[in-house]
Amino acid sequence: MTGDIVQSRFVWATVVLAAILWFVTFYLTWSNFWIKISFSAAILALLSLRIQPLPSAQLRFGRRELLQGLFSAIVLYIIFWVGKWISTLVFPFASHQIGAIYGKGEGFPLLLIFFLLLLVTGPGEEIFWRGFLQRNLMARYGKWHGWCIATAIYAGVHIWSFNFMLIGAAAVAGAFWGLLYLRWENLTPVIISHAIWSAFVFAVVPVP
Repeated sequence: MTGDIVQSRFVWATVVLAAILWFVTFYLTWSNFWIKISFSAAILALLSLRIQPLPSAQLRFGRRELLQGLFSAIVLYIIFWVGKWISTLVFPFASHQIGAIYGKGEGFPLLLIFFLLLLVTGPGEEIFWRGFLQRNLMARYGKWHGWCIATAIYAGVHIWSFNFMLIGAAAVAGAFWGLLYLRWENLTPVIISHAIWSAFVFAVVPVP
């Protein structure tokens, strides 16, 4: 299971597990949202690494990767800022649904949210969604088809939020990070991008 392509049954079994974990995280109201999303991301990351360890070539780290990650996080923040402005003009419900996203886990310490997103959720999601799922789908179906399928699944599991704006945001972010991974063939800057973006957009500088 450590070869270039994992057997299909293992890949799709993890997708089913992801859907269940996202259901528990977004739909069920027990426990805190930020704890649940971190726990879910960690489970998927550890499982995917157990099934198929990441090759060292996809974990290159240096000044270039750091700058790529930081710059792409800024670019994505700008995309979301513009997207929020347009969506509130087009959709009457947009402001309410965006507020509902920020309202999840209300009362949880912002500093703890910041470090959970930076150190657990962001890296964990990238290890699974791009480093495992998209990697295997691209190997099996081709780069662009694999990217499309992985993006659709990433957006699809967010359906349990029943929040159109959140599903759309997941589609945009998933497509963005998926393109970075497809282009760079290196997971490190994508992990940095996701971790920095999510930590700051939810705990430091929310989209206004």
